[in-house]
Amino acid sequence: MQETHAIPDSPVAMSESLAAQPIARIHRDGVEYVLLGTAHVSRASVEAVREILQHESFDAVAVELCEPRYKSMRDPESFRNLDLFQIIRQGKAGLVAANLALSAFQRRLAEQFGIEPGAEMKAAMDCAEARDLPVWLIDREVGITLKRAMRSVGFLDRLGIIGGLAGSLITREDVEESEIEKLKEGDMLGSMFNEFAKESPPLFEALIAERDRYMTARLREESADAQQAGKPVRKVLAVIGAGHLAGIRTAIESQTDDPAPMQEALSALPPGSPWPKRIGFAIFAIIAVAIAVLFYRGTDTGTEALWTWVLCTGIGSALGTLVAGGHPLSALAGFVVAPLKPFRPGVPVGAASAGVEVWIHRPRVADFDSLRDDVIHWTGWWKNRISRILLVFVLTNLGMMFGTWVAGFRIIKALI
Repeated sequence: MQETHAIPDSPVAMSESLAAQPIARIHRDGVEYVLLGTAHVSRASVEAVREILQHESFDAVAVELCEPRYKSMRDPESFRNLDLFQIIRQGKAGLVAANLALSAFQRRLAEQFGIEPGAEMKAAMDCAEARDLPVWLIDREVGITLKRAMRSVGFLDRLGIIGGLAGSLITREDVEESEIEKLKEGDMLGSMFNEFAKESPPLFEALIAERDRYMTARLREESADAQQAGKPVRKVLAVIGAGHLAGIRTAIESQTDDPAPMQEALSALPPGSPWPKRIGFAIFAIIAVAIAVLFYRGTDTGTEALWTWVLCTGIGSALGTLVAGGHPLSALAGFVVAPLKPFRPGVPVGAASAGVEVWIHRPRVADFDSLRDDVIHWTGWWKNRISRILLVFVLTNLGMMFGTWVAGFRIIKALI
């Protein structure tokens, strides 16, 4: 590896607004990486991006986007391509809902200050394309980041992640523009979970640190690919959330491994902990044994225990569907399927209710057109058919979980 070193952050005359932005300049392997830290909802950041591209010459522009987010930004109608049946069948409804919540959080801030979400990234891409410069997408997919975050922490921390997503939708407090600028000290994902991310090292690792290493590996890979293609780059502008600036700067200086295997490792999903499945199986096994013992004691007590299981799980699932605004037939599907959970592990109850909901209330063109705007406000999740289907999936599963605990408590109590 060639020697890396930092050089002064302001090699050319800059305006006061650009000089106020966090900027780092690193030389490595013959390439100067100019890291411009931004807030993802900030007029000042947009102006800084445009100004630095106007005052300096670059061979490429890298942005903190992944392919799906890039397509979504370039094609606002991309949500029309959602195959809800496929999403539900693959159990990805919860992940899509989380992505919508992230988007809603950013759009709500943008709505308050009259600026497009991710405007600084769009400005970087527009300026690069106007100058016929290649645009590098260097961030890891949000879905992978969230999955790795969920699998890296325990049960209570997972509740914190879910709470952070839900809280970002419910709160309606206005944010001072000065506070928006403080996002330059953090990251959009990290800001959603506030101090929680800082207090949970595994969560901080998945949300911030891993992405620092991933984006650095992408920068190095793109530079090497350009060199091999006979189009070497000497200077690259990387437009990133300022919370990543220090980490990427350090990683550029210190990374020695091949970037391709690093990206593969950081994109792989770590094996989920076996304990949730074991605990779930153990709970079902205990309840089944308890019911069997009650049948042994007498047909009446066994039948009552069996009905307790059926009614508690079925009613819990149905209530979850109804709370989500689902159709009564969708609730009925949850009621019927929920008691059969022990016989079909891995298939969530919410899939049945959500599938029926899609069949009854097929999303309209207007739902796809208004989806991004509807989910900004928490009430819009019930208004839009697409987001309501996702809610049916999530809340039906939560209702099933609640019903299982109630049934287990009542059956064990009867056994004792």
